[in-house]
Amino acid sequence: MDLAAASQFAEMGKFIGAGLATMGLGGAGIGVGIIAGNFLSGALRNPSAAPGQMANLFVGIAFSEALGIFSFLIALLLMFAV
Repeated sequence: MDLAAASQFAEMGKFIGAGLATMGLGGAGIGVGIIAGNFLSGALRNPSAAPGQMANLFVGIAFSEALGIFSFLIALLLMFAV
């Protein structure tokens, strides 16, 4: 394998790795949907307890979104820094 082919092979691996790293963004979207759906289900069953659980809702959404942002950061690092 010559140098040009090896460089192209490494470039291909970098793009594949970046694409796989972005799968975490889909997981974050699914996680936020599950969190919000379960909160809504619980709030409809017991409306008086819903305001007390609002902080837990926002913390759960923030953690899920943070993991999605981290996976996006890893994809950008693979694309442009490696």
